[in-house]
Amino acid sequence: MLNPRICLIIGVISISIFPVLVKWAPVSGLSSAFYRMAIAVVFLLPYVLIKNQIEKPDKSLWLPIFICGILFGSDIAIWNLSIHYSNATQATLLTNLSPVWVGIASAPFLHDKPGKQFWIGTIVALSGMVILMGTDTFSQMRFDKGFLMALTSGLLYATYMITSKRVLNRMKIVSFMVYSMSVSSIYLLIICLATGQPLWNFSPTIWGVLGIQGLICQLLGWLTISYAVQKLDAQRVSLSLLSQSVVTGFIAWIFINEKVSPQMIIGGLIILAGIGITFLKNKTIS
Repeated sequence: MLNPRICLIIGVISISIFPVLVKWAPVSGLSSAFYRMAIAVVFLLPYVLIKNQIEKPDKSLWLPIFICGILFGSDIAIWNLSIHYSNATQATLLTNLSPVWVGIASAPFLHDKPGKQFWIGTIVALSGMVILMGTDTFSQMRFDKGFLMALTSGLLYATYMITSKRVLNRMKIVSFMVYSMSVSSIYLLIICLATGQPLWNFSPTIWGVLGIQGLICQLLGWLTISYAVQKLDAQRVSLSLLSQSVVTGFIAWIFINEKVSPQMIIGGLIILAGIGITFLKNKTIS
């Protein structure tokens, strides 16, 4: 049986590649989001059909699956729009408040009240995020349309984590991914067509990058993360995804020569420490 913590690490690394790929081959954020989902479905669907791993969900699960697809697609779409209306730093900070929303919602919706470790780890990790991004982020923060969109993105992401946890407790991961990503793909395609986003006439390099986004960032990344969500607490998984900023910074430093300051290194280490606290045994925190 796969170790869910190892799967979570693989998932975080896989989805952390995405921002670096976007810088290599700039494409419309909505177009990129659509192909990321659609390519993953195109490759996953034949596999589950050949292996006969597709299952028909219980009638009570169809609505939550549909909602998961809309939530995930909306999160990606609003995330890109929030960057357009404000800036990437502010959008990243507000979106990364999702662990707080997951923790608050876990008790009433998952009947899994977060313990002291989770809240201590969350405070430590978010403190690290503040240090990593710098105090200038807060002095330049604007309470405008971009602010509201980024905050909404975090709420959508948290809602997706909570909803998918409930669905994954009752069905196979690959089946859930096929249905959910299909809904997201159709939803994002409609948005792209309605807003006139470019969907073809890309160079071979861009098609190659879109393929990597679909196969690695989406398919491998979210299969492993979904497995972790199924086996671990949704709160822990959500908080662990804060490490994306650390991994992305490291990958960008290696492959596209982005500068990494001592402040970013310290902030990243604090984020990892906060995540680590949530995985300690209960007896270590009194």
